[in-house]
Amino acid sequence: MSDELAQELASAKWRRATKTGANGGNCLEVASLSGGRVAIRDSEALEKPPFVVRGAVWDAFIDGAKKGEFDF
Repeated sequence: MSDELAQELASAKWRRATKTGANGGNCLEVASLSGGRVAIRDSEALEKPPFVVRGAVWDAFIDGAKKGEFDF
């Protein structure tokens, strides 16, 4: 991980779904980064580095989730 990315992640504003309390705190957090990128992390494994994707990848994932493409 580059120093620039590490600094950006350290100061990132992380968000989580408002309904996370209903699942015992097990949730993902996301943060918007420069260049349209999105960082994703597990709220219960903050010691692990976040997964960073391009904005287009995030948008495609959200679109698929809204359409139920990932439902089990």
